[in-house]
Amino acid sequence: MALKPQDIVVLLKIALWPPRDWTYLWLASNLFMSASEVHAAIRRATKSRLFDPHSLRPIVRNLEEFCVHGLKYVWPAETGEPTRGLPTAYAAPVLKNCIKHDPRDIHVWPFAEGKFRGTSLAPLFKSVPEAASVDSNLHAALGAIDAIRLGRKREEVVATVILRDMLHLSDETVHDAQQ
Repeated sequence: MALKPQDIVVLLKIALWPPRDWTYLWLASNLFMSASEVHAAIRRATKSRLFDPHSLRPIVRNLEEFCVHGLKYVWPAETGEPTRGLPTAYAAPVLKNCIKHDPRDIHVWPFAEGKFRGTSLAPLFKSVPEAASVDSNLHAALGAIDAIRLGRKREEVVATVILRDMLHLSDETVHDAQQ
């Protein structure tokens, strides 16, 4: 049972919210997925050692390691034609002030309600633009992941720091955990 891209979206949603009780229906509603998709995502993430079924929380160090070092190889960025959508990667709200770029040269998740025009970048899951449009933290984390997926070194470094900060991991904690 291999991971699917939506599993990362589910795990990030849980990781970015303060510890609290959640239900499959709550996650499904907030992520614009079905409850069965969320349940299957949790099952796959548990099997992949990215989720602890006892604490009902992602294993943050494993999730961070996968997002930073593995995700771009498993689900590389797929760009397409110019379209209207929601900014992602270095144009996402969390990164746009950290990385200089031409505002006319941005990546967007295709989204009918989007107010920006740019090169389309396929999101990890079809409901990402909707979920990100109502959750700025999720938008920020997924934007950072897209910057990593695109593979531009400078953006990747900045996005990694931002993602680690969002997941409450400092470089010291990561290095300590690896020793």
